[in-house]
Order: sequence, then structure tokens, then C-alpha cells
Amino acid sequence: MENILVTGAAGFIGSNFVEYMINHEKEKNIVVLDKLTYAGNLQNLKKVMDKITFIKGDICDFELIKEILNKYKINGIIHFAAESHVDNSIKNPFVFTQTNVIGTHVLLEATRQIWGEGSENKFLHISTDEVYGTLGEEGYFTEQSPIKPNSPYSASKASSDLIALAYAETYHMNVNVTNCSNNYGPYQHNEKLIPHMIKLAMQNKQLTVYGNGKNIRDWLYVEDHCEAINLVYNKGKRKERYNIGGHNEKRNLEIVKLILKKLDKTEELISFVEDRKGHDYRYAIDPTKIKNELGWEPKTKFEQGIENTIEWYLQNPGYLEIDK
Repeated sequence: MENILVTGAAGFIGSNFVEYMINHEKEKNIVVLDKLTYAGNLQNLKKVMDKITFIKGDICDFELIKEILNKYKINGIIHFAAESHVDNSIKNPFVFTQTNVIGTHVLLEATRQIWGEGSENKFLHISTDEVYGTLGEEGYFTEQSPIKPNSPYSASKASSDLIALAYAETYHMNVNVTNCSNNYGPYQHNEKLIPHMIKLAMQNKQLTVYGNGKNIRDWLYVEDHCEAINLVYNKGKRKERYNIGGHNEKRNLEIVKLILKKLDKTEELISFVEDRKGHDYRYAIDPTKIKNELGWEPKTKFEQGIENTIEWYLQNPGYLEIDK
């Protein structure tokens, strides 16, 4: 039986992924490591807690990582653990370097020492499309796009991507890197755009939008992302990067207006504030490679996904820090 370590699984995408694995990969034993920072919530794992082994700990703790790899005979790692909020990276960038770069490096070096060079055991590093920088109105990020991060967050993720791929090349480790577009869905922390705007709208507060709100993001429903990650873990070719996107571009202002409409709130609640420093204009992923090689395509239409997401937060107001 395969023993998989999932880092950062009390966070948004990680918790959705563990739930997906429990439902679709019943022959795998799952060990979860999470530091439980503000963005990690054990409540996210409530449905599956009796089916996993949970360890509270830091991915930067080299001895702990080696102990876990040995004790639980780990033969696969799916690495979500990361600081991920751009605004926080602007205010406190060093934390992002520590967790995202050093933490990833610790995991890779520990696995190299325990598994040995040339091991078939898979190390899957989960990353973001933000490592590619920004686009104009045309074009898409492919796996060959230059790495041009514009924030401390995206720079730290780009660095961790390159370290992972360097370990694949230098030590012949079985590494994949995935770069996804903006995820949305259940369990997302309320600092992120969609739950944040839902929270403000439910409280009849001003929905503050950066700049003119015309920045464009490609949105991907988290369950579709989980399916793609599982495919890459099981079938991805060694040393390969896979872009995972939804072909679902929306302007930030469009998203905000849609949320207000769904909640039957007036657009008079929208206000504009000074733009974020280094705010990328547009992200858009070309998922042709993962479609052609692994047969993956997103299944959830945005209209249905956003309905599901808003309804989930209405049913779980505690995630928005709103009393029901």
C-alpha cells in the first residue's frame, strides 16, 4: 500500500485534495503535516480526520521531516504547504522566503537522503501561475513561458519550483511541478477575493476593489484542480511541469458584481481603492499539455461553481467569521 505525505492539507486546496483522495484513492494511506498557521484550519479536515494521520509541524523542521518519512514509510509526497497571500507577502516578505523556499528545500533534501537518488517515489510540488508574471490582453502561459514573478509571493514560489526541478535533474528524483490558475470553492480562507467579497456583501459593507477592477484572472473550481493533481501524481512524466487552468477568464470587477447579484445586493456597495503594488494585470493558463498527455479537462462550469461556492459559504458562515 502506498503511504503519501500531504503537506499543508489543513489549508484550502490541500484539504479539498485530501477529501478527494479519501473518496477516490481508498488504497492509499494519507499522512497530513500542517503547521496550522492562520490559514490552516483543522475544521477543513473534519470529514476525513478518522481516515488520515494528522501531524502538527513545520516543513522547515528537517529532523521532523526525516522522522515522518521513516516512521510512516512515506513513498510519495504532495506538497501544498505555502504562504500564499500576495498582500501579506508585500507586508512581510521574509516569511514567504522561509516557508516557500526553505521549507520546500528541506522537504526535497530530506526525501533525497531517505529515498536515495534515482528513486521512483514521486514528489509533487504544487505551485501557481503567478510565477510567470503578467500578460497583456492576448496570449497564455505555457510550460515554456519565462519565469518572471512580480511579487515576493510569486518570487518565492518560482524559487521553490526551480529548486524542485533542479533536484529532479541533479539527483534524478521523480519530481513534478504543477502551476495552477486561481482556485475557488469550499474551505478557502476569507482573505481571498471570492470569500472576502461574499463576507463584505453579507455584512452590507463596502466591497473594496483594487485599481479599476479590470485585472483578469483564470478561475478553476478546486475539485477540478484536485482531479488534475491526482492525475499528475499517478501518471505525470518525470521532471515535467504541468499547467492547470480553467479557460475561464473573468475581470475582478465582474466577479464582484456577480457575487452582489447572487446575494441580491446593490452595486452601490462597490468602492475602488489604490491599486496593489506590483499588481499583475492578467493571468491565463494554456492547459493543452495536461489535456494531451493525461486527458484532463475542467468539468465545472463557472456559473455552477460560483453558485456552489456562494451557497457553501452561506451554509458555513463561520469561515467568513460571521455569526450564523
